[in-house]
Amino acid sequence: TLFRSIVGASWKEPFPGWIDNFHGPSGLFIAAGKGILRTMRASNSAVADLIPVDVVINMILAAAWYSGVHRYSRPRNILVYNCTTGGTNPFHWGEVEYHVISTFKRNPLEQAFRRPNVNLTSNHLIYQYWIAVSHKAPAFLYDVYLRLTGRKPRMMKIINRLHRSMMLVEYFTSHSWVWNTDNINMLMGQLSPEDKKVFNFDVRQLHWAEYMENYCMGTKKYVLNEELSGLPAARKHLIKLRNIRYTFNTILVVLIWRVFIARSQMARNIWYFVVSLCFKFLSYFRASSTMRY
Repeated sequence: TLFRSIVGASWKEPFPGWIDNFHGPSGLFIAAGKGILRTMRASNSAVADLIPVDVVINMILAAAWYSGVHRYSRPRNILVYNCTTGGTNPFHWGEVEYHVISTFKRNPLEQAFRRPNVNLTSNHLIYQYWIAVSHKAPAFLYDVYLRLTGRKPRMMKIINRLHRSMMLVEYFTSHSWVWNTDNINMLMGQLSPEDKKVFNFDVRQLHWAEYMENYCMGTKKYVLNEELSGLPAARKHLIKLRNIRYTFNTILVVLIWRVFIARSQMARNIWYFVVSLCFKFLSYFRASSTMRY
């Protein structure tokens, strides 16, 4: 019996980062890279028990070999192999979020909806707030834009499908488990040095930062079929999205100032006090920097 955790892209075979479907975390990583996924119910400190697909296959082959060779001498009870990483090489969801976002900021997906940024929270109220503000509201406004331009609205359908996928993994992203790996260690000890290299399932050798970067690039190359030659255009698109965001935030601040601050004498006084305080701080900072040099 083999018990495996959340299966991800390959570690080494057939090549690093190979993946051919949206299942498991792959679809969530793509949604984060596209800027569609902006919040998720998860604990930063919970163990993300990801396991590369080639590790699972290698362990299945090794377990089958051991069962066949030792079918008369092995114990009669069923051997359970917990094919997991959390007990030997733990990796947490907060680290997953960091590496996914940083990878897609350096190597963005084509035609991203927004700049990659994900907020993980275990608080239900905060999670619902970000769902409304960062998922549903932008999707609704974008669908309105599509309707006005004569195109078929689709973003709300994508968001609803994304939320269903998030609900399936929510329990696992919010909790941690520690699995017994004694049988795996026993199985590893039965292999010859050559077999350990060919059928490698020693996750202690797994370097998570490198694996996550290969995983994200694998979703780009093998799932979305995006060529690396398109990276310069994708990076320019991210810069464009950043400029749009800055412009929108500036307009929003001006509107708030016009509606609330300009109509109240007390609010104006507070505003002028804050601005003058900022200027004094900047003047002090410049003066102290000049004196230092």
